[in-house]
Amino acid sequence: MSGAAIAAQGLEKRFGRAVALAGLDLDVPAGSALAVLGPNGAGKTTLLRLVAGLARPSAGSLSIGGRPSQRREVRAQVGYVGHATLLYAALTARENLVFAARLQGVQDPGARADALLQEEGLAAAADRLVGGFSRGMAQRVAIARGLVHDPPVVLLDEPFTGLDRRAAGRLAARLAGLREAGRTLLLATHDVAQAQALCDGALVLKRGRALHRSQGSLETADLEAAYEDALEAGA
Repeated sequence: MSGAAIAAQGLEKRFGRAVALAGLDLDVPAGSALAVLGPNGAGKTTLLRLVAGLARPSAGSLSIGGRPSQRREVRAQVGYVGHATLLYAALTARENLVFAARLQGVQDPGARADALLQEEGLAAAADRLVGGFSRGMAQRVAIARGLVHDPPVVLLDEPFTGLDRRAAGRLAARLAGLREAGRTLLLATHDVAQAQALCDGALVLKRGRALHRSQGSLETADLEAAYEDALEAGA
């Protein structure tokens, strides 16, 4: 991919009188990783859901790879890993992935599921019900599901929540690997240190508006100051 993987102009999302995003402009280069920071209610999840095609903008434009985000074939270019894994607890890890692969029209769902489970280090647990998985294991299955159709753009909403240090380290390495493979990442997080370690750009949201933007170089002092400003104001 070249150019902008994700682009928005005047992007808005309203829920009745409540404004979740207000006039947001965004340009995420292909192959880059953008951290989206801000307090609860700042608009992080709303932005990711709009990019994923799970919600429609109230105003403005949004494109993925230069094409309108709401087109079915464009939505297939995006993988989404939500704050909750939303896996089917009564299905095995493999069954969850095969089901997702079939929904995405993957040609050989079983082979794709097996390959992803191997990549995530879960081949030995493939036939176990995910309802008995730890948070870290379930998160790895959720990431595999988000990648099941091999999307060039991957969205992650607070993926480190609830992970212990070992699981968090494994996830960080996995995300670094996705970047090295040329995927574009959009990572919603509360953690400035994670943003700096994993991303080359940052967007700080405050009440649905962009308080701070940086691309290519994340200056610690500037980013921390912007995030503290957002936290002090609240959402």
